[in-house]
Amino acid sequence: MRLGLALGYWGRGPSPDHVELACEAERLGYDSVWTAESWGSDAFTPLTWIAARTTTIKLGTAVAQMAARSPTTTAMHALTLDHLSGGRMMLGLGLSGPQVVEGWYGRPFPKSPLTATREYVDVVRQVLRRRAPVELDGRFHSHPYRGPDATGLGRPLRSITHPLRPDLPVLLGAEGPRNVAQTIRIADGWLPLYWSPNRPDAYGPAAAELPDGFRVAPLAQVRICDDVAEGLLPVKTMLGFYIGGMGHASRNFHADLMARMGYEEEARRIQELFLAGRREEAVLAVPDAFADEISLVGPRERVAERLESWRKGPVTDLLVVAPDRTTLRVLAELNS
Repeated sequence: MRLGLALGYWGRGPSPDHVELACEAERLGYDSVWTAESWGSDAFTPLTWIAARTTTIKLGTAVAQMAARSPTTTAMHALTLDHLSGGRMMLGLGLSGPQVVEGWYGRPFPKSPLTATREYVDVVRQVLRRRAPVELDGRFHSHPYRGPDATGLGRPLRSITHPLRPDLPVLLGAEGPRNVAQTIRIADGWLPLYWSPNRPDAYGPAAAELPDGFRVAPLAQVRICDDVAEGLLPVKTMLGFYIGGMGHASRNFHADLMARMGYEEEARRIQELFLAGRREEAVLAVPDAFADEISLVGPRERVAERLESWRKGPVTDLLVVAPDRTTLRVLAELNS
């Protein structure tokens, strides 16, 4: 099982230690480093900054949001950074949800998310393979554009720049069983948001039949500490925000996933509290058991024992959300 460092996205401003953490992860033998975006910092610029300061560690987006860019623009970002980094780029994509797509990007959330994702990946693949000019008469993505307000002057184009790798890996963030099944068909890897080694069936039957070479790369908070309850607080804070606030009360993919993992009543309670403005109560309502099974928290011996269950399943890459160099080092030692 390879290790990756997941840095996420910025809060109020850039983190002063992200580049240093990436350099330390590279020194410790981590395979990859990943950045993200929500509605603030973007995913590609910090990754480019890290690429300039490192030499071997792979570079991934977990995830870049599809609504933020046309698929050709995303492919341009990926092929550019792949060239500049010497072939280290991995493109992780996610659709996000209606609240972000419509509220932040000012675009309609697709009525058929699976079709929109499939078309998006199709266009990205066409750009990267550069076999012919990009052309797709899709429901959500049209190349050339043929809408009612089109000039009719557009024509299919092929990238001026020759991609360094036509097979640059494309991974997808997916939560629902149908989305996971499609991801396995059309992508090179899958980025689960929450992964429990004890509940692989929560993602549907397709997750049990993975093709050779397919990456399964869940994000997990890791913390080497003496007090497990205290170490779980950041995990619960994250879950309270995602389950309670990253989506509408009637449509929240994260809450639905938690429900499928056996915590339906708790997920709805977290939503109620968060949406009522009672955020601290929402965090405290996250069950310790749920936070614990999707993370690796506690003394070295406890983390070592639980790490074995992650190795036994389909996980190929553990993307580590870690707060300090000590945790990064200990996990590298345990995984060696």
